[in-house]
Amino acid sequence: MFTRSFTKLFLITFFLPILLFAQIPQVHQDRVFLQDYAIKYPGKIDVNERFSLAADRNGTVQILEKGKIFRPTAGKFQQDGMLVADQTYLPMMDKNILAILSYQDQLVYLDDKAVLSNAWAGDLYLSHSVKNPSGFAGGKDLDFLVAGDGQIQYLKKGITPVTLPISNKILDLIFDEKSDRFLLLHADGILAFSTKSSTLTPLFQGNGLSAFDLDPAKDLAVVGTQNGFFTLNLSNNQASQLNTKLPWTEILSVAVEAEKYWFGTSKGAFSVNTSGEISYYYGDRWLTGEQVKDIEISKNQVHLLTENGLSMVVFEKMTLAQKAEILEAQVRKMHIRHGFNASLQLSEKGNISSGRLKDSDNDGLWTAMYLAGQAFRYAVTQSPEALANCKESLLAMERLYTINPVEGFPSRSFERSGYIEQLSDPDRWQHATDPEWDWKATTSSDEAIGHVFVFSVLAEIVDDPWIKAKSIELLDALMSHIIRNDMYLIDYDGKPTLWGKWHPDYVNGFPIQVGDRKLNSSNITSMLQTAYHFTKKEIYKEKAYELMEKHGYLENLMRPMAIIGQSGDGSDDWSKLLSESWNHSDDEMYFLGYWGLYRYAFTPELKAQFKKSILDHWEAERPEKEALWNIFTALVQPENFDLKESIWFLEKHPIDLISWQTQNSHRKDITNFPDNFRRQSTETVLSPSETRIMRHNANRFTLDGGSQGNAVYSAGDIWLLPYWMGKYLQVIR
Repeated sequence: MFTRSFTKLFLITFFLPILLFAQIPQVHQDRVFLQDYAIKYPGKIDVNERFSLAADRNGTVQILEKGKIFRPTAGKFQQDGMLVADQTYLPMMDKNILAILSYQDQLVYLDDKAVLSNAWAGDLYLSHSVKNPSGFAGGKDLDFLVAGDGQIQYLKKGITPVTLPISNKILDLIFDEKSDRFLLLHADGILAFSTKSSTLTPLFQGNGLSAFDLDPAKDLAVVGTQNGFFTLNLSNNQASQLNTKLPWTEILSVAVEAEKYWFGTSKGAFSVNTSGEISYYYGDRWLTGEQVKDIEISKNQVHLLTENGLSMVVFEKMTLAQKAEILEAQVRKMHIRHGFNASLQLSEKGNISSGRLKDSDNDGLWTAMYLAGQAFRYAVTQSPEALANCKESLLAMERLYTINPVEGFPSRSFERSGYIEQLSDPDRWQHATDPEWDWKATTSSDEAIGHVFVFSVLAEIVDDPWIKAKSIELLDALMSHIIRNDMYLIDYDGKPTLWGKWHPDYVNGFPIQVGDRKLNSSNITSMLQTAYHFTKKEIYKEKAYELMEKHGYLENLMRPMAIIGQSGDGSDDWSKLLSESWNHSDDEMYFLGYWGLYRYAFTPELKAQFKKSILDHWEAERPEKEALWNIFTALVQPENFDLKESIWFLEKHPIDLISWQTQNSHRKDITNFPDNFRRQSTETVLSPSETRIMRHNANRFTLDGGSQGNAVYSAGDIWLLPYWMGKYLQVIR
């Protein structure tokens, strides 16, 4: 029989490690990954004429069109280059080149007379007699097979050419080194030419074949068709099942890389890695055109030839820390307007040198999110640059309050006088007492919660006396304004702004299933707790408890997300309008508010309740794999949040933040959902590299969109905030 002490010891020994393990925070150790971005070289390519693409070991890329050789030049990230006539070897300009081949990392050419090269001291020159030659492939010992109208010819120095008739139009040729044979693809099958016996035999019969390449490590032919692709086992000639669950199934070109299969289609290109993961490259972010007619892989680059020129997708090794450096530099170079974190408006599609900084309704909010990221950065790194960024942007935030005549009221934005008609929303602009400036009115609740969030972050974690004092001063000014005006944000005209309303008459006027009732209750509770935490003014605490206990705000904010939906029949028009579908801007407001709701909770009991509410919301958001929402969740539950998905978001997010037009609704590899309240369009969210550039207030399940490349978004709020917050919370190291 066990003694009580033995039983106690057993329970401690057995369960304590389990309990301790369950509380261990998740941590991502920064690692090297491949960041992809595109460099584009526009130029019209007649895809109905003969064309091809090749590269050598020096990185020289050549494009053949209509017998002439072109090369890309002058392109770099976010700056298009051009295609120019290649004059490197002057005699080549007078030859009628019909095809180019990358062979043994050198460039080899086929013209109407011979196979030739400028490599190997120019010694390679094999005459042929093929009528209208269309393609060729190289063997293992400077031997080549040429295909043309009704015949093929095998060429090797020192032997008589071998010519065989052929009835099929050859679409592509490849050398199979393992079996010492050439494989020839035509629309209805694959033929094999033996270099030993000089015989041509059928290898595989099919239909609708279009392009192929070899995976020698697996002894497979990867075969593209007009409707998907399959693999052919070259040891037994057995074909796999046709794969049609692809972004687009009309295959025009195939190229095999060590860990990936690449496919060019009539709607962009995609790669499939060994685990079956698909990466889709389509639209102006990645390509000069739609039809990817040829693919060339060299080192860390994939060259994609389209009807409108060449695109080079670069894969650069970096860590998240290195990616942060790139994006920090982008923000400082392109996105700082009077200290605000601003977007760049482009007058020419995709041309960042044509950009001008533009105001926004949410200059304060986007700047607050960038500024919070810089605060986290400074707290982690003690970077003087980050501290300088904090001071500069905090001055911009301060001026939002001082440029207008309403005490404690934050403007949306400000700009020099005389440019209102050239700016957005001219009806919202007011003249400041300083004739040099105008300011933007009608500030909303999303601005207010953003201000409170960043002022609290700065006051708590940035060890600088001026920043701490100024942040608390502005926090107190805003919240005093709201208290003084009976829980409203009062504009210059003495009336509440459209959204700045936290009074019970407004909040509780909504049915319980309308999101604004829960949202506004959650936000104002967070705001009042935050104000009390830093000022210790009892009025903030008293008002918070009054709203929670007397007016049901605690019940409102604790209401499960599953209840939130459409207002239903009998509701007023405003409630119906606000509940047509889920508003993803609300997610941003909720989570920014969760910092103060949880971190500065009045009591441990409230903190536990708030944690429950936050986790309930997070569960609803998990399908979006949103890094910021996940990392905010790490604030309350570091041992159990979607860290893997957060890193996926941060690593996959493009470093090109131009708002290119994107399209995904045509894809055949996605499973569409029926219409629903949350507007989740597909079973699985797509990679950020494949969708339009979005701030955190957008629906990540949006398949199509963008702005035709006429704007550049800032990484300051989109990427740097979740990254640096993750570093501060020590879930990224």
